[in-house]
Amino acid sequence: MNRMINPARRMAVLAGALCLLSLSGGNLGSAAADPVTAAATEAVISPPPPSVAPRPRAYLFRGALGPFFSRGIDRITERLEEAGITANVYEFTICRLIAAQAIHEYRENPAPIVLIGHSMGGFCALKFAEILEGEGIRADLVVAIDPAHVTPDVPLNVDRFINIFLSKSVLGGGDVKPKPGYRGHYASYDLSLHDEVTHINIEKQDTVQQQLVTKVVQLAAAKADGDNTVPVRFVVPAKADIELWDSGTAVFARPGDTLQSIATAYHVPLWSVMQINRGAERTPLVPGERVVVPRHLEPVVEASVRAPAKR
Repeated sequence: MNRMINPARRMAVLAGALCLLSLSGGNLGSAAADPVTAAATEAVISPPPPSVAPRPRAYLFRGALGPFFSRGIDRITERLEEAGITANVYEFTICRLIAAQAIHEYRENPAPIVLIGHSMGGFCALKFAEILEGEGIRADLVVAIDPAHVTPDVPLNVDRFINIFLSKSVLGGGDVKPKPGYRGHYASYDLSLHDEVTHINIEKQDTVQQQLVTKVVQLAAAKADGDNTVPVRFVVPAKADIELWDSGTAVFARPGDTLQSIATAYHVPLWSVMQINRGAERTPLVPGERVVVPRHLEPVVEASVRAPAKR
């Protein structure tokens, strides 16, 4: 059975078709067929792809007789590569050659620079950073592991510096300090009270290796906040875990606070807070008193529930 088409409806459909034809320049399929128009439309509709921060490049250096005594540096290199970081290990004797190569690589393809060295390799890491400074290039992380006594101070172009050393070591023992005006993260760890740690096994400590790899991986996402950093120096107690903070940050005491309550609130051991704030453990904290707390790359987050204040 044939259905009758409503004349008024037929006229409305015809008018809509003519209007669409005029808007498309006489070609109903041109907009869809034109690749330029289609690409422009897609660009408007589709959000831009998220930018991906470049992954760091790590340059690691063994000490004297490195193939025999700095094998832990090779293991750190392997662990970095397993974590997706471009990492290479070298002898400290070709330090300047590798620095020149790194400068060329940075000019071609900028990426965060990581320098790690053991013994004379630690000396090399700081000299490497000085060479970068002369070229106007920053070093994102420099780690010296029981560097030689002749190791220079930390230059101002280093964003984060960690020194792990043995103050009583003859082969190493470099107590590296920042240059005046340094504004980056700085942390120094004297492991001389850990009898199990020596100059020839300090870079082989598994906990040290794990933490250093984690820091390198975090670099791409870490935010620069040098204005909020406080240098920290520790003599790590014999029985204490070796925890590599990156620097300190200042907090302010509230009524009833003690160093113990602040250490609990910020999830750090009491000994670390006591060493930074010498003298404060012997007197009650005054509300508003400045207390330095060790921190990691990511900002310190206070515990949601603080220890109850003493009355």
